[in-house]
Formats: sequence, C-alpha cells, structure tokens
Amino acid sequence: MQKATVYVASFKTYLAESYNELVNKVSWPTWKELQSSAIIVLVTALIISLLVFVMDYVFGVHNMTNTSFWKGILGFLYKLMQ
Repeated sequence: MQKATVYVASFKTYLAESYNELVNKVSWPTWKELQSSAIIVLVTALIISLLVFVMDYVFGVHNMTNTSFWKGILGFLYKLMQ
C-alpha cells in the first residue's frame, strides 16, 4: 500500500511541475506568428500535393486503362516493351 502512495505523490509532483513549466517557462507564439506559420504550412502542403499530382499525371500511374489517351511515361514504356 505504501508504493501506491509514493506513485500518487510523484504523479501530483509531475502535474504541478508540468503546469508550472507550461505557465512560466514556455514561450507561446503570438497570434501573428501562429498565423504566419499556418500559412507557411498550408502553402507547403499545397505545393507538395501539386507536385505529387503532376508526377502522377506525367508517369501515368492512374491512367493505365485502355480508354484514356494519355498513359504517361510508364504507359509509353510498357507499349515499347510489348
């Protein structure tokens, strides 16, 4: 039973120290900094998704059906190998 008391006491200490650190030691970003960081993340995500879309279109991985005109570079290479 004594071990449980020690664990509860150390958990309370942990919570108190965590609260103290979050309130007094952490430097939180301002609203302006938060907005600019969010815009950077959004633009980067859009650029990466556009890059993946272009690579998918160019290589033609999603257009490997017989009905599509553009089969991409992979479709062209597969046709050469036949």
